Amino acid sequence: MANPQASPLLHNHNHLNNLSFFRFQQTTHSPPSYTKPLLFLPSSSSFPSRLSQSEQQCNNHQVRRVSTVPVEYSAPTPPESDDFSSEIVRLKSLLAKLDVSKDLRRKEAVVDSDSRVRRFFSENRGGLSKVLGSLGLNPEEMFLVKCVIAAGQEHALCVGYEETFKEEEEEEEYTVRSTVKNALYALVEMIERFDVNSSSSSSSYKDRSTVLDAEEVSHFRKFLSFLGEIEQFYDCIGGIIGYQVMVLELLHQSTKRHNTNRSHLVEESLGCQYLEMHTPSVLDLTQEKEYASQAALWGIEGLPDLGEIYPLGGAADRLGLVDPETGECLPAAMLTHCGRTLLEGLIRDLQAREFLYFKLYGKQCVTPVAIMTSAAKKNHEHVSSLCRRLKWFGRGESNFQLFEQPLVPAVSAEDGQWIVSRPFVPVSKPGGHGVIWKLAYDKGVFKWFNDHGRKGATVRQVSNVVAATDVTLLALAGIGLRYKKKLGFASCKRNAGATEGINVLMEKKNLDGEWEYGISCIEYTEFDKFGISNRSPTVNGLQADFPANTNILYVDLQSAESIGSSSNVKSLPNMVLNTKKRIEYIDQYGDYHSVMGGRLECTMQNIADSFSNKFPSRCQGSLEDKLDTYIVYNERRRVTSSAKKKKPHASAALHQTPDGALLDILRNAYDLLTGCDIKIPMVEPNNHYVDSPPPYLILLHPALGPLWEVSRQKFKGGSISSCSELQLEIAEFSWNNVEVDGSLIINAENAMGSTTINENGEPILQYGLRCGKCKLHNVKVMNRGIDWNSKSNVYWRNDVNRLETCKIILHGNAEFEASNVTIEGNHVFEVPDGHRLKITSGNPGLSINLEAIEEEEMETGSWYWNYQLNGSHIHLNKYMFLKTNSTKVESFM
Repeated sequence: MANPQASPLLHNHNHLNNLSFFRFQQTTHSPPSYTKPLLFLPSSSSFPSRLSQSEQQCNNHQVRRVSTVPVEYSAPTPPESDDFSSEIVRLKSLLAKLDVSKDLRRKEAVVDSDSRVRRFFSENRGGLSKVLGSLGLNPEEMFLVKCVIAAGQEHALCVGYEETFKEEEEEEEYTVRSTVKNALYALVEMIERFDVNSSSSSSSYKDRSTVLDAEEVSHFRKFLSFLGEIEQFYDCIGGIIGYQVMVLELLHQSTKRHNTNRSHLVEESLGCQYLEMHTPSVLDLTQEKEYASQAALWGIEGLPDLGEIYPLGGAADRLGLVDPETGECLPAAMLTHCGRTLLEGLIRDLQAREFLYFKLYGKQCVTPVAIMTSAAKKNHEHVSSLCRRLKWFGRGESNFQLFEQPLVPAVSAEDGQWIVSRPFVPVSKPGGHGVIWKLAYDKGVFKWFNDHGRKGATVRQVSNVVAATDVTLLALAGIGLRYKKKLGFASCKRNAGATEGINVLMEKKNLDGEWEYGISCIEYTEFDKFGISNRSPTVNGLQADFPANTNILYVDLQSAESIGSSSNVKSLPNMVLNTKKRIEYIDQYGDYHSVMGGRLECTMQNIADSFSNKFPSRCQGSLEDKLDTYIVYNERRRVTSSAKKKKPHASAALHQTPDGALLDILRNAYDLLTGCDIKIPMVEPNNHYVDSPPPYLILLHPALGPLWEVSRQKFKGGSISSCSELQLEIAEFSWNNVEVDGSLIINAENAMGSTTINENGEPILQYGLRCGKCKLHNVKVMNRGIDWNSKSNVYWRNDVNRLETCKIILHGNAEFEASNVTIEGNHVFEVPDGHRLKITSGNPGLSINLEAIEEEEMETGSWYWNYQLNGSHIHLNKYMFLKTNSTKVESFM
């Protein structure tokens, strides 16, 4: 990775020479010193002098302005904007009437008066009312059906028909075109077969089975539930009809961008008369190491005030994860990476931080975890089942809150119509992770956090496997808690062409004349809107200047609740419609379809736009101490490496694949262990491993740290050869001059502690209680290790074939010690609970001694690491029980 000092990103206008950036003290105004903006949008000719002044402010900086001239766009030409305008006007008028209607009866009267609804229920379609009535619809369900029709989506009820309404003077003509094949399955044709003139109710019910069969009734019931969720959740924008209005408006804006000045459109959509976006100042954790250590300790100290939020509801289509036994599509949370599911990895990282808190303060801390799921690929069902199967990870069910986000209809990029695979079955996807704030409020998650006494929360996506590396996450949370910030971003250098946004410092002059500042995010799907190119940058180009948005956040819970509870569009931040992807589905005939489309999404990180700070005049000088938003910055591989897409066959691209994520884990292991004077080969760039295995396999339990400052006191000297394997599932571990040439695996059942049963009969992990322990001193491990030639090895899954290994299994509080010995060949040392196994050199071979652990050592063991705070650092001492004349004494070593 390039030296961060080479990038203007980190040295724009407030270099952090003496940790002043995050002290957040009030400062007096000084001459403006912003970097040259990413994007400058004057609203009119009334700003020429301001533009000149802004340019003068930026003369001494190298960050380049991005042209607002439209970039090349290769998507299909969208419809003329007028095609949307009249429909938007009609639906907005309908929404206005619904908004003032106080009850369901009045609302239904409003939709009944809509011209589209009247036409659909005209005399020649009179049978539909009876069909719907025969299904036992209540008024609320009937209202949902009419909203679908009013929104122009009646084809969801009548697949195979294209309905066109023509207005000729004062007369309307209703025409229907269909294919013979689809007509066999269309609801309207079935309705026409219904005997609407029958005076006998019994004969009507007798014929009902010819209208909708059991499967269709089931689909229809699910469709009603689907509609009900949209109507309820999107009530802040007008429910079903409001959803469609937003879709059409975003398509309309996209159309206008092809024919209108982009600057005017952006300022119009953001409601401002002036806009500049600058590279933000950051706290660079790679440069400000002392402050980074202090901030991480604030994060550990504040752990009892923190919650954890995991948005797991995404469909993860690019990952292509399938259950090998059932063939069922699986959500990303179920991907097995490095030997465990991604969700297990998140919890393990969290437990490592809690273990560190216990070692420092001697107190048990269990963080409440809120998980947003969805129905996509049975996400909610799989996540719930995993939590139950693993007995809630030894944390208790009461410390988890699972809440399910609604699915939304996918729409065509051509005309905004819902994509439907069969009658009553629209193609649906999760509505983006930005729904998390409103959903958390609706489902009582914020109140639940408050009941647990939590003030802030860290937010992390399931596919990012390195977010908890070293100080990143703890420093992010520590700063947010310490300075009562509303939102923080963990950021890093952005990879060119990556599907990730950028963080910016936004400066706006609002229509009321006030100036507004804050850290925000521009998603990659909106680069075109802002005139930003996503092509490979030059050395000093855009990508090198602006940090990546990684969706690792700290959020103040009370502030987030205030946004989620707002009864307007603000509760769904930054709604976007990305129609540059293909929507794939299978229709009722088994035919495959792939069309350009998308769905209405919002982005959780853009809640930052609600936390910007307002000032009566344009600010001069440093702003960071005045803002409610902030950024911490670290090496990319210590911030983000995602397993979010499957590696294409014969592709050289490993970025954002499980394969690439493993390589970043190995690079972090290299950085950690070489800092302990352990010799180990360097991991080469990704292109070296496209068709080759990784250079070695090193997987370390995060509770060995998780801060590297802690881990590095447990390792000292030695080497790990190329094509070797080291896996350590243990926290109480000591390595002194150990050489590994082959495979060494240490697995402690009680890596961080043991479980006790709570009052609800649940197993609860008690940190530090009866931990397994291992000490290696002057040890050589030599064996044939992994069979690197095996074609069935899947290294990122930790599914490999071994020729030989040295494996140490510690049951319960078992201990293992080896000193001044060479362990050669294939060995499995399995130590029973309550015992200690010692290995030394024998004559010949190994001398093995198994002994029972004495009663007074059962809880704590014969030794353990004692953690002590020393300023902003953590020092470790080895705490041991020694025998002196049959008396036990305690000793630090």
